[in-house]
Amino acid sequence: MGYAMSRLEIESEFLDGGPAVSEVGTSHGSGEPFGDLDQEVAQLTKLRSRPHEGLSHVMPGKRELPVSTVKMLAGREGNYSGRGRFTSADRCHMLSRYLPVNGPWLVDRMTTRAYVSQFSPDGSLFVAGFQGSNIRVYNVDRGWKVQKNILAKSLRWTITDTSLSPDQHYLIYASMSPVIHIVNVSSQETESLANITEIHDGLDFSATDGVRHSFGIFSVKFSTDGRELVAGSNDDSIYVYDLEANRPSLRIPAHASDVNTVCFADESGHLIYSGSDDNLCKVWDRRCFIEKGKPAGILMGHLEGITFIDSRGDGRYFISNGKDQTIKLWDIRRMSANATCNLGHQNYEWDYRWMDYPAQARDKKHPHDLSVATYRGHSVLGTLIRCYFSPANSTGQKYIYTGSHDSYVYIYDVVSGERVALLRHHGSIVRDCSWHPQYPMLVSSSWDGDIVKWEFPGNGEAPTPANKRRLRSSSYFT
Repeated sequence: MGYAMSRLEIESEFLDGGPAVSEVGTSHGSGEPFGDLDQEVAQLTKLRSRPHEGLSHVMPGKRELPVSTVKMLAGREGNYSGRGRFTSADRCHMLSRYLPVNGPWLVDRMTTRAYVSQFSPDGSLFVAGFQGSNIRVYNVDRGWKVQKNILAKSLRWTITDTSLSPDQHYLIYASMSPVIHIVNVSSQETESLANITEIHDGLDFSATDGVRHSFGIFSVKFSTDGRELVAGSNDDSIYVYDLEANRPSLRIPAHASDVNTVCFADESGHLIYSGSDDNLCKVWDRRCFIEKGKPAGILMGHLEGITFIDSRGDGRYFISNGKDQTIKLWDIRRMSANATCNLGHQNYEWDYRWMDYPAQARDKKHPHDLSVATYRGHSVLGTLIRCYFSPANSTGQKYIYTGSHDSYVYIYDVVSGERVALLRHHGSIVRDCSWHPQYPMLVSSSWDGDIVKWEFPGNGEAPTPANKRRLRSSSYFT
């Protein structure tokens, strides 16, 4: 069966509030010191998951952390905090210790590679996209029943990305094509065959400046108001599509290579982050797109291309996964106006799609690294592997988690940099994974075709047997 390793000691709620009594497993550090981690982000992370002082005092001037769940509940009932209820930080303090490491339990099994998989913002839906033209929308609240089974139209190579509209009524999907398709996922029809049982409207991103050209889209996101789409493409550009006007409204030649990832910085939708195979992360202010046509700032530090970016949601911090086998944490206040650093000649040649990362490059560091922290241990090879902050509502974004080429899911502590959990089940690359926004549940998807969920404490069912299948390799990856 699949299994997980975690350094967190899981306490028993049947005891009298004493210390943790059993350990799920062990851990190793990230291999890089974290003594100089930006004190502000460390403090913000701690504040989001630190209980009220009235719940953690054991004697005057002394606090006990972590506070056991039994003591937390007793303190709430005794109104030790003077509020009569838990704050969001109190809830995160309890839930952040219960990592979703038990299982896994099988959600679905397909015969083709899983490329994307994400919970909706409220956790009621889960979307998974596969190389074999299938996209499935699962209703989590109804026992993971398939709400919509979509057969994609005009697929080129694979589903590269999907995004749900803010009202969760529509889903867009992209492939290696300039045309993105949109589907109504709230309709009554379960089987959605493109332009047979349902219309999959095509949104052509190539018709900008009166010139049409072909390219593929790696990343696409709805704006927070649902009126626009932003996309990153393999023609080195960022595109903005106006859904009300039904046309692309802007193309920015943003990078010197493929734009693998784009995302919004916060709910305002003004700032956009982008990451590229030119090794750079860039920050774009939408209010200045047309006037300036250049980024608000550039962040250097990765030695190889960026595969994914996830925002902390505060318009200040974000993380990026890189082909240099690292995740980096960034503070945009450190960004530079330009990127003038020359990394010099590399004495090695490699291609991340089918080669291991060169041993001589593993200890190399960027001479002008602007990142706040670096997390190591996972493997970013073969495809554009994704990484994320853990949910704010249940963990206070205390963790960073990522898929990996070695078929595991890694969970790191943001502040210490230590690996706190390792989820093992899959027989091939884990390209994407998603943590439920409210509950200690994580779903991983792999090129072995399995979609599995990890929980704490579990659902009482027998976990899924280990899957040792490996899909036939291919010479082209994305």
